[in-house]
Amino acid sequence: MQAVKDKINEMGAMKKVKEEARAEERAEKEIAKARADVAHEVRLAKEAEAAMSLHVAKAGEIARAGDKAAHEHEIKAKHAADGKNTTHGHGASPSELAGAGGHPAYKRMP
Repeated sequence: MQAVKDKINEMGAMKKVKEEARAEERAEKEIAKARADVAHEVRLAKEAEAAMSLHVAKAGEIARAGDKAAHEHEIKAKHAADGKNTTHGHGASPSELAGAGGHPAYKRMP
C-alpha cells in the first residue's frame, strides 16, 4: 500500500515539475516574441527616419533651386529695367553672333 502512495506522490510531483517547465517555456516564448516585435518596430523606425532624411534633403534642394530661380529673376528684372538684353548672358542675339563668328550653330549657310 505504501508503494502505491509513493507512486501517486511521485506522479503528482512529476506533473507539477512538467507544468512548471511548460510555464517557463511559455514565458520564454513570450519574451522571444516581444523581442522580435521590438526589433521589427526598431527596423520600421529606422526606415522611416531614413525616408524622412531623404525627404528633408530633397526639400532643401528644392528650396535652394527656388532661391536660385528667384535670384536669377531679380537679376533679369534689374537688367530689363536697365535696358539690357536678358535673353542671353552675353547680351548678343543669335543673328548678331552669326555675323560675328560666334557659335557654329548660328553661322549663316553660304
